[in-house]
Amino acid sequence: MGNTRVEKDSMGEMEVPAEALYGASTQRAVLNFPISGRPLPAVFIHTYGLLKAFAAETNAALGLLDHDRARRISAAGREISRGKHDAHFPADVYQTGSGTSTNMNVNEVIAALCNQHPGDSVHPNDHVNLGQSSNDTFPTVMHVAAAVALNEKLAPALADLTAALEKKSAEFAGILKIGRTHLMDATPVTLGQEFGGWAEQMRQAKRRCASAIDALMPLALGGTAVGTGLNTHPEFAVRTIAGLAEHYGLPFREAANHFEAQSARDACVEAHGFLQTIAVSLHKIACDIRLLASGPRCGFGELTLPATQPGSSIMPGKVNPVMAEVVTMVAARVAGNQTTVAWCGAGGFLELNVSMPLLADVMLESIGLLAAACSAFHDNAVAGIAANEETCRSFIEQSLAMVTSLVPLIGYDRAAAIAKESMATGRTVRELCHAHAAVLDLTPGRIDEALDAGRMAGGGPGF
Repeated sequence: MGNTRVEKDSMGEMEVPAEALYGASTQRAVLNFPISGRPLPAVFIHTYGLLKAFAAETNAALGLLDHDRARRISAAGREISRGKHDAHFPADVYQTGSGTSTNMNVNEVIAALCNQHPGDSVHPNDHVNLGQSSNDTFPTVMHVAAAVALNEKLAPALADLTAALEKKSAEFAGILKIGRTHLMDATPVTLGQEFGGWAEQMRQAKRRCASAIDALMPLALGGTAVGTGLNTHPEFAVRTIAGLAEHYGLPFREAANHFEAQSARDACVEAHGFLQTIAVSLHKIACDIRLLASGPRCGFGELTLPATQPGSSIMPGKVNPVMAEVVTMVAARVAGNQTTVAWCGAGGFLELNVSMPLLADVMLESIGLLAAACSAFHDNAVAGIAANEETCRSFIEQSLAMVTSLVPLIGYDRAAAIAKESMATGRTVRELCHAHAAVLDLTPGRIDEALDAGRMAGGGPGF
């Protein structure tokens, strides 16, 4: 018994670990929900602490909370926001669907920290939770934590990856290579054009990230239990939200309709939908780069990726496209999270969504994974990609698709016949055209002009 103490809440007494800052309500959650052994992400708790700090300051300014208690609550909340007390937030991700366990965990820790200092006693509900409910604070923290992570982690990582792809697009602008559709030979393109397409995908990803942030700007704070704002001051939400907006540099605002803001999580589903699209884009880029770097001698071999680690425990000298593989696995995880987010978003019944803790967890996981994957892919792969120009040139001459540019001169059927003969004989399209120049009624110069890869790639003759 020496390792515990007795705490009380509205349901009675509970034994709590002696060193714990939390109280009876949190301990009930620990005992009730031994599900994953994994609490909500630390950044979520940090955001909750800051919300409580601003809420106390607002309540003091409105004359609802004495300034000494408000000062102590604010200081404790800010300590939590800096990660000083992370070990005292054990409430499992899989808990009450409103997140009440986590809200009370934060309230109890703040009250305990306040009561370590001289002054009137601070109560977790009456003072720390003044003018609030789990039902409006938890979704508020969800939006704020996700929006800040998008703005401070994913957006910069996407910007860096975009810049790297744009740089490679310019660097490889003059390198002609064979295009491929259906993974089969097609007409020529430049390596720069391929990288330019990927760069545009990432430019679109940056815009989608901004749209995801915008979707999360309305906050539920002020609705309290069911959206009516019972037991809160009419100015509480707007003032507290203004503090959050100034602190994070994002235009957070009070939700236009509190019943929607608490009963539905459509904004989170929308925001994660943008993350899913970004994941799809990254998957496509990573797979393309992996294909073009395959080999190095028995694959496409048009790109060389930086060697990051030995690729095999049995095959000496083998180097694998591991950074591309990481990106594809992250994309798979985000795709799975999208299903979870959709299910959680559908978990709104009457005046409250009851899947919020899991929704918060997977949203923050997706943002963190995408940001880390973009940074690692940029640092350890894209920035060091080199082009194998000779390989690119050799594939162009070998391609049957070169015959495509002859169609306006000799017609589809005769062009198809040349392609078939090239396939059967192993001779290039150019060799066969010169051999059959008289039959085709084409001069050697006209043949070479038509088969100019630079012209086909849109760069003009001799490109």
